Amino acid sequence: MKRVCHMTSAHNSDDVRIFHKECTSLAKAGYDVWLVARGGSRDENGVHVLGVGQPSGGRLSRMTGFARRVYDTALTLDADIYHLHDPELLPYALKLKRHGKKVIFDSHEDTLNQMSQKQWIPVVIRPFVSVAYRRYAENVFRRLDALISVTPHVVEELRQINPHTWMVTNYPKLDEQILVKDKRPEKFTLCFTGGIDEQWCHAEIIAAINAVDRVRYVLCGFGAPGYLAELQGLPGWDKADYRGKVPHEEAVRLQRQSDAGMALLKPSNNSGRMRGTLGNTKIFEYMMSGLPVICTDFALWQDIIDRYQCGLCIDPTRADEIIGAIKRLEDDPQEARRMGQNGRRAVEQEFNWGTQEAKLLELYEDISRKREVRPC
Repeated sequence: MKRVCHMTSAHNSDDVRIFHKECTSLAKAGYDVWLVARGGSRDENGVHVLGVGQPSGGRLSRMTGFARRVYDTALTLDADIYHLHDPELLPYALKLKRHGKKVIFDSHEDTLNQMSQKQWIPVVIRPFVSVAYRRYAENVFRRLDALISVTPHVVEELRQINPHTWMVTNYPKLDEQILVKDKRPEKFTLCFTGGIDEQWCHAEIIAAINAVDRVRYVLCGFGAPGYLAELQGLPGWDKADYRGKVPHEEAVRLQRQSDAGMALLKPSNNSGRMRGTLGNTKIFEYMMSGLPVICTDFALWQDIIDRYQCGLCIDPTRADEIIGAIKRLEDDPQEARRMGQNGRRAVEQEFNWGTQEAKLLELYEDISRKREVRPC
């Protein structure tokens, strides 16, 4: 039985992509799976979680000393394949190669192009940090056994560096539960589940609903106090229903009690500007809950929405388009219901983790068959 070790210093041990999708799928397929991560140890879903405690100090401490702790612990497992999830672990990727191990790097986001937008890096040195990181990362990537990423534009770029690059995107695990919608709420209800931050256009949405009668906006997720204070000072906040961070089951329940899901993401390097990304699960989670989606008109998202007729794509910077989309769905509940049903069908047919699990297992089988010629 091949022993596999997933390593993360930045994510929690119950991370959905790492633990609930990738590690659980590999364990189900018969691999001896270990996950080295922050927190405590446990055995769950056939996965051995080896906790290394919590990082102390700030970000720099986590990226150096704590990352080293994750590596030292992982090395003791003497696994056949190591699967790394954070850029700060890249120095240890080559150390593992020198030990004769097979190594995969999983790029959850467009890490090569993100450094220029990282708020924690002082503005004056961001260009230099971005260039230096890119050169270093490309050198490491060329020497690894495989790379993984979540969306076409990132995969295409990584494949130019290392041809052994696979796309294993972040579609949700299919919930087999039959959807039974609750009684239609008195007010047309929009929902958002996820991180409450500026990139999701909450200020623009709140400004828009201020101009729409009989509508409310349910928000679930963590929000920084400063940003929440800004939102709470906006006209229209009285129509918002902020629930804070809630358990996953509660978020799903609130989705299914809503009329539409909001996914107005601002363009960024990580989204490939207006190309869009498949790495963010938000639109697929709404679709799985049977909700019509109101989302940014990224090329990738527009293609999905047009193909399955499961929502509306708009320019998130235009209040008139946000208002128009809300009113269209509110005024035509039959169309909204049809879009929600179409979205659910799309997830069942295409946009579910089962399709990606097959790719992950194929990648692992491919790597397992290859003989390690020599350490780097």
